[in-house]
Amino acid sequence: MALDKIIHGECLEELRKLPDRSVDLVFADPPYNLQLGGDLLRPDNSKVDAVDDHWDQFESFAAYDAFTRAWLGECRRILKDDGALWVIGSYHNIFRVGSALQDLGFWLLNDIIWRKANPMPNFKGTRFTNAHETLIWAAKSRGGRRYTFNYDAMKMANDELQMRSDWNLPLCTGDERLKNDAGTKAHPTQKPEALLHRLILATTRPGDVILDPFFGTGTTGAAAKRLGRRYVGIEREAEYVALAEKRLAQVIPATADEVVVTGSKKSEPRIPFGQIVEAGLLRAGDTLYDGKGRIAARVRADGSLMAGDLTGSIHKVGAMVQSQPACNGWTYWHFKTDAGLAPIDVLRAKVRGQLVS
Repeated sequence: MALDKIIHGECLEELRKLPDRSVDLVFADPPYNLQLGGDLLRPDNSKVDAVDDHWDQFESFAAYDAFTRAWLGECRRILKDDGALWVIGSYHNIFRVGSALQDLGFWLLNDIIWRKANPMPNFKGTRFTNAHETLIWAAKSRGGRRYTFNYDAMKMANDELQMRSDWNLPLCTGDERLKNDAGTKAHPTQKPEALLHRLILATTRPGDVILDPFFGTGTTGAAAKRLGRRYVGIEREAEYVALAEKRLAQVIPATADEVVVTGSKKSEPRIPFGQIVEAGLLRAGDTLYDGKGRIAARVRADGSLMAGDLTGSIHKVGAMVQSQPACNGWTYWHFKTDAGLAPIDVLRAKVRGQLVS
């Protein structure tokens, strides 16, 4: 399968040509089937440039459902066993899409609310302002191979707080919004690159292949290229293909070092404290201290600690000297350096680095 390219053709026809288990992630921004009934006017009677394109029109809900199940089924075939899919929609279609996903065997992981920082108001005053869209994140199947989720990277991106399922991001406006030759917006539903940046960073690794079966003006490809991922796009409209190709040619990818995501300590090699002693980074008889230097314990040859009459692991002794039920000994205990006290966790990091190199 050729990568980093746009396939000009009908979605279903081109999906059927792609090989089984060949992509790591699918992002889909399908037609919403908005079912618009006439022109939408502002209070000054000017016409709103709404989504009335032919590609968003279906003769019935049954026709839309059949189309949805067909392209989703092909995407599930193309996904690797540890792959996942994102699909975005509005209240017009996302519930029908969610039902189809479950019927086809996908396993729903999250629904994400994209809360638009600058939504279009409800001009008629007959409904609440529609200020969000919904994304569904789904694994290929329940109980299959583990999908990718860069939890620690998302926490890092959110100022060390766990990333929530409501994302407050602006619409695509300004210089990011592509214009046609007439100077108007080239695509009615162009998504902001910030949205794709977040979900690609969260659920793929550098070098992964991302498929977008409704490529439009290439937002998925632009975000993927910047983040060191590969992409394959399918788009039926020649006008959009030309705009996307021009856009992607101008994207400057980040270096390999710049796209490395923050890893989880859970995935790193387990290093017992005894290995620190074996490596000679600490020796039997050395003294460890709490962060303030008030509580001391001595290291024993087998990697246990002794504090008065208390003995045990770095975690057990750390908990007992504090009269606490548990303790992370790696961050509680410190050793002396020329610059002062340092947590023994830096010694664990040093041993891990030696194993990797």
